[in-house]
Amino acid sequence: MTLRRARRLLAGVACAFALGVSAPGAGAAAEAAPAAPALARAIRIGMVNETSGANAESGTYQANGARLAVDEINQAGGVLGRPLNIDIEDNQSTNPGSVLALSKLGGAVAIITSIRSTQTLAIMPRIARAGVPTMVGGTDFTLTHANNPWIFRARPHDGYSALVIADFGATTLKKKRWAIVHSTEAFGIGGKDHLIEALKKFDIKPLLIQGVNNNTQDYTPAALAVKRADVDIVAIYLASPADVGNFALALRHAGVDRVLIGSPSMSAIAAMRLGGEALFNSYSISDYVADANPQALAYAKKYQARWGLEPDLYSSWAYDAVHILALAMKNAGGTSPDALRKALLAIHGYKGVEGGYNYDVNGDGLHGYNVVKNEHGKIVFIKHVAFQPE
Repeated sequence: MTLRRARRLLAGVACAFALGVSAPGAGAAAEAAPAAPALARAIRIGMVNETSGANAESGTYQANGARLAVDEINQAGGVLGRPLNIDIEDNQSTNPGSVLALSKLGGAVAIITSIRSTQTLAIMPRIARAGVPTMVGGTDFTLTHANNPWIFRARPHDGYSALVIADFGATTLKKKRWAIVHSTEAFGIGGKDHLIEALKKFDIKPLLIQGVNNNTQDYTPAALAVKRADVDIVAIYLASPADVGNFALALRHAGVDRVLIGSPSMSAIAAMRLGGEALFNSYSISDYVADANPQALAYAKKYQARWGLEPDLYSSWAYDAVHILALAMKNAGGTSPDALRKALLAIHGYKGVEGGYNYDVNGDGLHGYNVVKNEHGKIVFIKHVAFQPE
């Protein structure tokens, strides 16, 4: 065994133990059963994904977006002359499942998490111990502000989303009587807190702040609370598209006819399909919309041709995450964690499907949101609002 190969094996063992698993290929079994040449040469990215459970539909979109990117990269010659593989582990749409899924991805040179902030928070301590560059899709502000140098985001954070929602609702829609309905986990609480702060600029104090659990079966109490509050706009930070659709239906059944504005889950395909007419004429901010830029429009056509479906943000961010990791590997000239981390932080001006990526010191690459409207079941782009990176 060469010195270089020995060092690679030891690095793989160290990473695997940090993630909580036995290193594949370590020990006597590795000498007895060497890996196939094609797999031995492949660069492995691991993905923690909602393949099953309450959010399985979102997980399908995420996996499809990542696989499309991997196929494109390999058709173009791979990365550093090597093919790129993505290993997907199911987290069953839960926090404990995320920890277990991550433990099965030892040896991956980089990780892509699910889109859920709360699931990412559950695995961040292990990511920190492992020292593996990790792309996240959760928008909770704290994910990239928790002194974990291995976290990189491929979506805008909710500090931005709250600013855009508050400004559009107060200045463009001219609404003064606000209700905020949010999920009672990291994403919803963080979004709610940032929106309360953003509304202060307009001397607005919400008349109702209503928290609800994820996957709530009956949204009637929340809808009636909105009705009693006599508000003219309802801001929604619900993590699950199904919850968005069910809440919109509950508002409709309760006779509540108010302007709705909210987070990207409001314009997700699953939310619009379930909510139907109850979400017509609603507004949301979104990091992905096909008409926002040429890259997004081209992606929509490619995704449709490959999977026979319209894409949404659950696929687009994963597609960008894979391409950004591949770009960082090429720029670094290798896949060592430190070199990859430095290369990710140095990415500026990359034109992705979700927008222009300019990574700041915190690991945030996107700094703005699109404002969109649901016009009779079709998402219509209104404008893009950009902010300066930190």
